[in-house]
Amino acid sequence: MSFWLYQLLAGLSFAMLLFISSAGLALIFGVMRVLNLAHGAFYAVGAWVAIALAGWTGSLLLAAMGGIATAMAIGFAIERILLSRTPAEELPQALLTFGIMLMLGDLALWIWGGTPRTLARPEWLSGPVRVAGIVFPSYRLFVIALGVTIAGLLWYLQARTRIGTMIRAAADDAETARGVGINVPRLSSGVFTVGAGLAALGGIVGGPIIGVHVGTELDVLLLSFVVVIIGGLGSLAGSFVGAIVVGLVDTLGKALLPDFALFTLFAPMALILALRPTGLFGRQQ
Repeated sequence: MSFWLYQLLAGLSFAMLLFISSAGLALIFGVMRVLNLAHGAFYAVGAWVAIALAGWTGSLLLAAMGGIATAMAIGFAIERILLSRTPAEELPQALLTFGIMLMLGDLALWIWGGTPRTLARPEWLSGPVRVAGIVFPSYRLFVIALGVTIAGLLWYLQARTRIGTMIRAAADDAETARGVGINVPRLSSGVFTVGAGLAALGGIVGGPIIGVHVGTELDVLLLSFVVVIIGGLGSLAGSFVGAIVVGLVDTLGKALLPDFALFTLFAPMALILALRPTGLFGRQQ
C-alpha cells in the first residue's frame, strides 16, 4: 500500500509541474490560435536566469521573480515585434517560434555552458514529511499544492472576471470581439506574456527536481504538447486533466515497466486521439 501511495503522490507532483509548464501553451493557443514552439525555451530561460540570480543574490524569491520577469519580457517582445507581423497561418508561426526556440537554446548554452544545473530548494521545504505512514519530500507536496492553486486561479480568472470574459470572446470570435470594442491585439500580447511567465514558473518550480540542461526546451515542449493534445488544444481544464493523466501514467510506467517508459507515455495520447481526435476537452468541429 505504501508503494502505491508514494507513486500516486510522486505522479501528482509531476502532473502539477507539467500543468504549470503547459498551461501557458494552452492559454496562448486558446486565444491566439498560435502553436508556440518556443514555449519550452521560456521554461529553460526562467530556470537558467533563476539559477544565476540565486547564486548572485542568495535569495530564491528574487531569483524566481527575475526568471519570470525575464521570460515575460522576452515573450512580450517576440509577440509585439515578430508574431504580430507574421501571417496568421500555422506554418509561418510554427517555423518562427521553432527558430526562436533554437536561438534561445544556443544563447543559453553560450552564456551558461552545457553543464546541467539545479536550483536550490527553500530551506523550509528541504526535508521530508510523513504522510499516511510514508516519508515523502515536502517540496513535492508543495508542488502539488502550488499546481492546484494556479489551476484554481486560472479558472477564476477565465470564468469569473471581466478579463476572462474578453479572453473567451476573443477565442470564440476575434472579429466580433473587435466589433464590441475589445482590443484583441493588446489582449493577445498580454496572454502571450502571461503564457511565457507560466512556462518560466514551471522551469523555476521544476529546477530543484529535474534541473535544467542542454535540450531542456525540447523535452519540455514535447511533454507540454502531449499534455495539451490529450486535454484538447486551448483548454485549461483539459491541460489540467491531461497533466494528471501524463504524470500518473509516466510515473507508474517508469516504476512498473521501466523498459517501456516511452510507450506508456505516448500510448494514452495515441488512444485518446484515436477515440476523440480533438482531445478530452477539445471542441468538436
